[in-house]
Amino acid sequence: MTTPYTVVITGGSAGIGADLCQHYIEKGYTVISLARKTLSWTHERLIQIQVDLLDEAATEQAAADIAAHYDVTHFVHNAGVIWPNLIDEVKVSELQGLTQIHLGAAIQIMQAILPAMRQKQFGRVVLMSSRGALGLQTRTAYSATKAGMIGMARTWALELADQGITVNVVAPGPIQTPMFYDVVEAGSEREQKLAASIPVKRLGRADDITRAVSFFADPDNSFVTGQTLYVCGGASVGTLTI
Repeated sequence: MTTPYTVVITGGSAGIGADLCQHYIEKGYTVISLARKTLSWTHERLIQIQVDLLDEAATEQAAADIAAHYDVTHFVHNAGVIWPNLIDEVKVSELQGLTQIHLGAAIQIMQAILPAMRQKQFGRVVLMSSRGALGLQTRTAYSATKAGMIGMARTWALELADQGITVNVVAPGPIQTPMFYDVVEAGSEREQKLAASIPVKRLGRADDITRAVSFFADPDNSFVTGQTLYVCGGASVGTLTI
């Protein structure tokens, strides 16, 4: 089964992004993955574009190429980087880099695909923030840019609501992905303590996030916009230490 929908997923090569790609292929969408690496599998409706979203010029070119060849209906900005540091060691260059990948790349891609959405008077946009947007040790640049995504999404939601385009945010807590295990060693005591500190007593899985994205991105879900859903096992309600 195929659908008339085309989704752009950033960071689609691993973790949450890979799960999202699989989900939307199964739903019959045309899927465009923007990532530094490619997925280990292929499909006739899967287009893989290798690009480093930290590179502004490369991102601009990739976005233009997509807009020239596809009428995008859905956009999930999932790509991200953590780069943890205590305030004493944070570099301005880290803030600039995370601003580009979390905010700048989203703006560049959105500007490229927006004309097609406006023509159809339809669009679903989901930005991937983080529970860390509420504050977390060692996350100065990360939490600042992830919090910025929430404000940006609310602004876009207001600007685009009367054009059939919804914009929402999913904010994951600790999810078992390669990026998570770059920071926390798999099977370590630290991982076990973190899972125990979460109210539901487990770490999240990629499919937990995919279900939340699917809710916001459902073509029939036209009355929810400008919202942030924390998918974190209750961690956003209390104090979390990683």
